[in-house]
Amino acid sequence: MPIAKNTICLWFDKDAHEAASFYASVFPDSHVDAVHTAPADFPGGKAGDVLTVNFTVCGIPCLGLNGGDTFSQTEAFSFQIATEDQAETDRYWDAIVGNGGQESDCGWCKDRWGLSWQITPRVLTEALVATDAGVRGRAFAAMMTMQRIDVAAIEQAVARN
Repeated sequence: MPIAKNTICLWFDKDAHEAASFYASVFPDSHVDAVHTAPADFPGGKAGDVLTVNFTVCGIPCLGLNGGDTFSQTEAFSFQIATEDQAETDRYWDAIVGNGGQESDCGWCKDRWGLSWQITPRVLTEALVATDAGVRGRAFAAMMTMQRIDVAAIEQAVARN
């Protein structure tokens, strides 16, 4: 397998393989590509422990590094997943939150490893970049009242004159 020119590296305490397997089970075009063990003891573990996991999330190459508890995830990095409808939005949201994650505002949620996800219906993204300032404003105002994005409510807000 060729090495990608650019790979997102995500720091985990010790659960990179478990997280990568979960992402592969939830999102399309996602899979675990390789698991590598440490050749010697390291600050977060021992020789033979899983050190890195190469995986893909929605076609994006990632590397999970089991580096120990020195660093934790932050909302400064998130995956933004575009969804087509409410059913797809609900499926991803429920998978992340239902697996030990937590809800946040404006379509954001956090998985049990602390990684942030934006589950964003295309109708919202399109409204937020519309040429009509009224559409942008109404969509934004509606979004600001939500945790999980309600597609019908966004469509209704956009349709109002």
